[in-house]
Amino acid sequence: MMQKQKEDIDLLTFPSAWNHLSFSSDPPKTLKIALFVKKWPHRSHAGGLERHALTLHLALAKKGHQLHIFTTTSPNSSFPRYSTSNLNFHFSKPTAGGYLEQAVVWKQFQVQNSTGRPFNVVHTESVGLLHTRAKNLTNLAVTWHGIAYETIHSDIIQELLRTPEEQQANVLTERAMKVVEEVRFFPRYSHHVATSDHAGDVLKRIYMIPEERVHIILNGVNEEIFKPDISQGNDFKEKFGISKSRSLILGMAGRLVKDKGHPLIFEALKQIFMENNKFQQDVIVLVAGDGPWGARYGDLGANVLVLGPLEQAQLASFYNAIDIFVNPTLRAQGLDHTLLEAMLTGKPVMATRLASITGSVIVGPEMGYTFSPNVSSLKKALYRAWNDGREVLEKKGKAARQRGLQLFTATKMAAAYERLFLCISEEEYCKYQNPYN
Repeated sequence: MMQKQKEDIDLLTFPSAWNHLSFSSDPPKTLKIALFVKKWPHRSHAGGLERHALTLHLALAKKGHQLHIFTTTSPNSSFPRYSTSNLNFHFSKPTAGGYLEQAVVWKQFQVQNSTGRPFNVVHTESVGLLHTRAKNLTNLAVTWHGIAYETIHSDIIQELLRTPEEQQANVLTERAMKVVEEVRFFPRYSHHVATSDHAGDVLKRIYMIPEERVHIILNGVNEEIFKPDISQGNDFKEKFGISKSRSLILGMAGRLVKDKGHPLIFEALKQIFMENNKFQQDVIVLVAGDGPWGARYGDLGANVLVLGPLEQAQLASFYNAIDIFVNPTLRAQGLDHTLLEAMLTGKPVMATRLASITGSVIVGPEMGYTFSPNVSSLKKALYRAWNDGREVLEKKGKAARQRGLQLFTATKMAAAYERLFLCISEEEYCKYQNPYN
């Protein structure tokens, strides 16, 4: 008896991350895409939202789509130049708060929308385009890099870690009201992209957005830059005078600020160094990035090296030089790019046990370690990695890279967004042929 064929998948109601699906590398048609982003990244000075905008939209331009980017000018830095002719920038002065001046960018958008063919799709990174303007656009998708409901978890962590000397903040009540506010205005955006499985679930359940308007597309990073390269790692270690006798090299990267968990790991390392002389002799910690906690790491001694901010190519060498990447973030929102970069470079990862991380990234012990956001739990995880040693860590690193290649490449992310944009522009692209047919 013949087995009944499974029906094609309706992409609009697909419950998992689109990164799990395979899409054609050749787009069936060229799209005219508008992007609203408050800031376009320059060199190493970029947050996750800006890096996402850069990686995704450069990849889409490379595939031949027409991109019109509405963003702000930065008075302090020169704007990067791109050789591709289908990448068009429309600048405006930022507001006092650093956001897009809505009346100005809307006028720019209307001019471009009526020049040649209209836009097939409009994309906004978070509230680049406010809901007051977005509410009338049925062909719009917004990517959320953090929502207030997720941030409540971060606020709880910060309050639990607060020292008696620090003043109590009244943010929890304010944050709850912010959630209510978001629940009210989010439905004005036509389509919503969540960057983690957890955020997608929250948008459907807590924010009550219909499932056919919520789509999960995990962040991706450039797999041509972030890949295993032993010689690159050795050169990096030689450059910074890192002894081969060290049995474990820990790495951290990003903004060296409080909400990225630096007070937490500072205290954990301080206690371990004081109680375990062997750990202090064996382990070296490399810290890439800048911020107020950079100078404080000097108090931990010579085996903590603060490297300052690194360009992407230098970051790739940094990942290749370390044995394990540690991300002690206290921010529950979004999906941190540094974890994905480390995984694609073939490194195991250690990170805070937050829903976005355990639900989408470190889904099991075979690729790394997770810890609760307190000193005791973090110390246990650091000791476990040290005791496991390089052989176990290398095995975990291979599993991490495998997951990275399956889900977290820029190619996978761009293909998923391209298909979503095609689907928004034309209904026929919303059907995905079941591979088992």
